[in-house]
Amino acid sequence: MTRVAAVDCGTNSIRLLVADLDPATGAFTELDRRMTIVRLGQGVDRTGRLADEALERTFAACREFAEVIRELKAERVRFVATSASRDAENREDFVRGVVDILGVEPEVISGDQEAEFSFTGATKELSGRSDLARPFLVVDIGGGSTEFVVGEEHVRAARSVDVGCVRMTERHLVADGAVVDPPTPERIAAIREDVEAALDLAEETVPLEEARTLVGLAGSVTTVAAVALGLTEYDWTRIHHARISLEQVREITGKLLASTHEQRAAIPVIHPGRVDVICAGALVLQAVMERVGAHEVVVSEHDILDGIAWSIA
Repeated sequence: MTRVAAVDCGTNSIRLLVADLDPATGAFTELDRRMTIVRLGQGVDRTGRLADEALERTFAACREFAEVIRELKAERVRFVATSASRDAENREDFVRGVVDILGVEPEVISGDQEAEFSFTGATKELSGRSDLARPFLVVDIGGGSTEFVVGEEHVRAARSVDVGCVRMTERHLVADGAVVDPPTPERIAAIREDVEAALDLAEETVPLEEARTLVGLAGSVTTVAAVALGLTEYDWTRIHHARISLEQVREITGKLLASTHEQRAAIPVIHPGRVDVICAGALVLQAVMERVGAHEVVVSEHDILDGIAWSIA
């Protein structure tokens, strides 16, 4: 067994997984998994730069992660940075800060690499399931981008497109520095137009229509699942591998889009850092399901973070 620490720094959140892995047998023992909403991608779509306050929030989380990694004596550490730091002109400030705190250089990976890790993390446990038809379509709805990956045991095709819950919120649901609550039909339509265009791009590379099982990843999907399951508190053991129907996704998306900030904040399973962006995230999920003709989505709590961990081992 190899003890590894994987860090996934996305547009909206930064996450840590420390685990003992045996690539020969597929054995996996999770020691610590945690997530902090840092909104690293704050304003990147508009300014092209990482905001100073966003960097400081991210570095504060890194200092917490560094302490956990030291305490658990991880042998290897890999830090992967995704969409926001790919897009920012001042990403060197981000790189220097991470190296100073964690002693490893963040790898600003491509969208295709991101998709490969997501597929591995999401499907490794599903490969032996006889009740799930192949090929899988793994959809990872992040803050700045969404990854589409089709494959059976291995990736066959992948594409990353620039629609995510934070990017769509900032682009279409913000006016005068505040999120419009509830969004107008025109703003909702603008998001749908962007998502449909992104799906057109994805279909140039990924045969979406060939998918037989849709696997959904990341906070927007797991949050919608938690609401659909009627949970009063977030319980990953009930969410992991839950099967949520298209009808449920449509119903929840409609309710979220009709709600105010205060009403969404009162839903206990919605993380405070997702209250403003969950409307856009749910809308992306619904649009994807409708485009590919998926009657349900299999929700996975294991995703790019687990794929990064396996890549180390």
